[in-house]
Amino acid sequence: MKKSYLAVILGIIFIGIAVFYWITPAGSLPTYVPGFIAGSSTIHVKHGIASFILALILFVYAWFTSAPKESN
Repeated sequence: MKKSYLAVILGIIFIGIAVFYWITPAGSLPTYVPGFIAGSSTIHVKHGIASFILALILFVYAWFTSAPKESN
């Protein structure tokens, strides 16, 4: 059960990262974030999509691991 909680928390974090990539120009990103390009005004849409897909995968993982065990 604890794995599913961790997966949900990580999923929420990755959704935040996706939104951050979608609204922040590459030149305004912190220098330690992948995709930083000094002076650039482009948005990293692909980085945001990748973070969003990772969040969805984590949510699906949490959903399947939190299901009750079947008893025969």
